[in-house]
Amino acid sequence: MRRRSHWAWGWADRFPDRDARRAIGEQVRAITSFDVKDVHEPIALDAITMPTPRIDAPPTLAEIASIDHEDRALHTRGRSYRDVVRGFHGDFASAPDLVMRPRDEREVEAVLDWASDARVAVIPFGGGTSVVGGVELEERRDAYAGVVSLDLGAMTRVLEVDATSRAARIQAGATGPQLESQLAQHGVSMRCYPQSYEHSTLGGWIATRAGGHFATVYTHVDDLVESMRVVTPRGLIETRRLPASGAGPSPDRLMLGSEGIFGVITDAWVRVQVRPTFRASASVKFTSYERAVDATRAIAQSGLFPSNCRLLDQREAMMNGVAMGASVLVLGFESADHPLEAWMERALSIARAQGGESEGASYRSGAGSADDAAGRWRQAFLDAPYLQSSLVSLGMIADTFETACTWDRFATLHAAVVRAVRDASARVCGAKALVSCRFTHVYPDGPAPYYTFVAPATRGRELEQWTEIKRAASDALMAHGATITHHHAVGRLHRPWYEQERPSLFEHVLRATKRELDPAGILNPGVLLA
Repeated sequence: MRRRSHWAWGWADRFPDRDARRAIGEQVRAITSFDVKDVHEPIALDAITMPTPRIDAPPTLAEIASIDHEDRALHTRGRSYRDVVRGFHGDFASAPDLVMRPRDEREVEAVLDWASDARVAVIPFGGGTSVVGGVELEERRDAYAGVVSLDLGAMTRVLEVDATSRAARIQAGATGPQLESQLAQHGVSMRCYPQSYEHSTLGGWIATRAGGHFATVYTHVDDLVESMRVVTPRGLIETRRLPASGAGPSPDRLMLGSEGIFGVITDAWVRVQVRPTFRASASVKFTSYERAVDATRAIAQSGLFPSNCRLLDQREAMMNGVAMGASVLVLGFESADHPLEAWMERALSIARAQGGESEGASYRSGAGSADDAAGRWRQAFLDAPYLQSSLVSLGMIADTFETACTWDRFATLHAAVVRAVRDASARVCGAKALVSCRFTHVYPDGPAPYYTFVAPATRGRELEQWTEIKRAASDALMAHGATITHHHAVGRLHRPWYEQERPSLFEHVLRATKRELDPAGILNPGVLLA
């Protein structure tokens, strides 16, 4: 059976061998001129030491509890750069005492009842793909008798499909492939494809307000949730299925982005769509990045609403093998109803008016995809997290951060962010980082820029150096009116900047809600609220 890596992103068998990683190092040296270090090996699973579990599961929950060595290691933390570095070096001091896998909602309730009485922290795990410290209780562990990682991986079924309303009720532990394979039997799709799609779960998407792959319209999972069931320590919350409502503040909106501090999402009704049969794709090259941004904005404001509208700057296009020496706008349209020539040709016309050059569009129907820039970009998008693990073994700092801002602020924000990251890396790493940018999503009023940075690390100082760069980037986002995160959530990592972003009075609203729904304070302590 295929195994998840206990320290790196994704599947264990996707970590390249020593020769392959050495070749990656040569490519990095050629692109950046950085002094790439020797190839190092991660600490093996059987060589990892973890604290002895402090608690035992009660007899009524023993059947769903695990203290297995690999289980605890896999559930220790998410997969941010900081997480991967610590896992690579064998640091699993914050491992949960128990991993629990409830099989139904009743067992979720039983776990929360026991944990509230026993003063045990419960950390909803989702798929464990958090990059913001959302699934690890590192601080304040001594305030609790123990820590449980709550994994809903046994709750993965599509429970109902309403073909008339185009909605489906799905258990929260279902990963992207699991829910899509079941929905395909009904000819529909949720069409939510975050980069973590292969391993993240529906409940995790909802709890973190995840962003899917599609660049416009149905971008956030917010837009797809019809209703949900949430088990809190005080009882069950079930919201009503409605296409829309103006009846007071939305309970769904309260739970969206709550990151497991109010309750555990057990299932949800989500909007689904008929699988597309018409597809169009094209790429447009620009010598001027500024004009490429203008073209992207014009398309975002045109009402065409492409499924893909991603602008890659020159470095991003080069690193992903899409183009050399040009910024590239990757465009796509999909429909289950009609051909797309008119939409694509209008989008290309807008792009060409800003100096873009394109060889034209590819049109197809049915299954399959063309071997074009969009296809190459899509594959690079899914493979990117695996590259980070290789770069860690080569002694490199490699990470990403994302944001959103209004169009009028982008140029100033972009210049400030790039400058902040390069200056910080020059100060702490001795070399200016390679920084690239792409738009993951676009709205009529602004883009969602996603930044990647690579810099040489000093062995033993990686986390110290990364922290300085991350702080500089986050401070720049706050100083220029952007958000600390467009779709990666807050967790514990982003909390200091989230505290600056949210209205001060809203903190009291969150705390009051937390006290009411989780009076013992056991659910995901330290996330969103200190």
